[in-house]
Amino acid sequence: MGVGVSLSPLASAVAREGGLGIVSSACLDRLVSKRTGKKFNTYEAAYEEVSRAKAAGGFAGINIMAALVRDYEDSVKGALDAGADAIISGAGLPLTLPAIQPPKDTALIPIVSSARALDIICKKWGKIGYRPDAVVLEGPLAGGHLGFKMDQIDVESNRLENLLPPVKDMAVKYGDFPVIVAGGIYTHGDIVRFMEMGADGVQMGTRFLATEESSASEDYKNAVVGAKDEDILVAHDPGSPCGLPFRVIKQSPMFVSALKRLRPPKCDKGYVLLKDKEGKFSVCPAKASNEHHFCICNGLLSSAGYNPDKEEPLYTVGTNASRIDRIVPVSTLMDELTGKALIS
Repeated sequence: MGVGVSLSPLASAVAREGGLGIVSSACLDRLVSKRTGKKFNTYEAAYEEVSRAKAAGGFAGINIMAALVRDYEDSVKGALDAGADAIISGAGLPLTLPAIQPPKDTALIPIVSSARALDIICKKWGKIGYRPDAVVLEGPLAGGHLGFKMDQIDVESNRLENLLPPVKDMAVKYGDFPVIVAGGIYTHGDIVRFMEMGADGVQMGTRFLATEESSASEDYKNAVVGAKDEDILVAHDPGSPCGLPFRVIKQSPMFVSALKRLRPPKCDKGYVLLKDKEGKFSVCPAKASNEHHFCICNGLLSSAGYNPDKEEPLYTVGTNASRIDRIVPVSTLMDELTGKALIS
């Protein structure tokens, strides 16, 4: 759910309606510090936000990107100590997740885009005596960072419908744990169709982005409501310092500047930093050049209302964002998704 989109207000609202509410861990220390007026580190922010998401009842967890190497372990520990019902982890293979700290009652759920990736994770986790509690299979229609190369996104074999059977078989091979599908799921009918194909659940992001409880800025929500099919594209060059393609609204102010190479090389937040030869977190492609990458951390923080006066916003969405025509409460959306009512 991106930087600042799914914080405790949205996760808690989803949990109260019977879903599994998920907090996004990305940049959480800054977002929680700004909201509270008190300095929070990564561990404290994860603990705080998961605790708040669970406070009103229901099930709530957190999504932690493996690509955020510097803060990964502290985010995991904070979530576990807060009693998260689940940790969902992707944007790279979360090979070390079960070894960070005993999960107790927290479900550990990797995100994959292929049966091969799930096989690798199961073998790695198996060496320390752990098996995924479930897996999220994310297809190429998802929002944010994608687990596919640019030339793989439109390949027929990578359609979610075609990825599901081999991933389901792999899950059965390693103990028959649940498979949750994601990427392009939009209606109650979509949910039913994939459940009938063998999925055990669905993960959704874009539709919850445009809810009243979402912490996305009003400009972000309005950009989603106003987006047309032709406004949504997959950015790659210039693109994310993570090296993964990601889906974006092309009119996003930061993306427009990035296309024109107007932004200077920058990295002042450090969330996607990698280690240099001396073992220090100092390496980021957006820090060295703006030719192929730009600092998405600042843009995503701006779209969550963190620093809108200083940075241009960046609006990431799933492929179906153009179908959204209004902002609704989570309760209304959940009634529609579960088949209790239709949004007219």
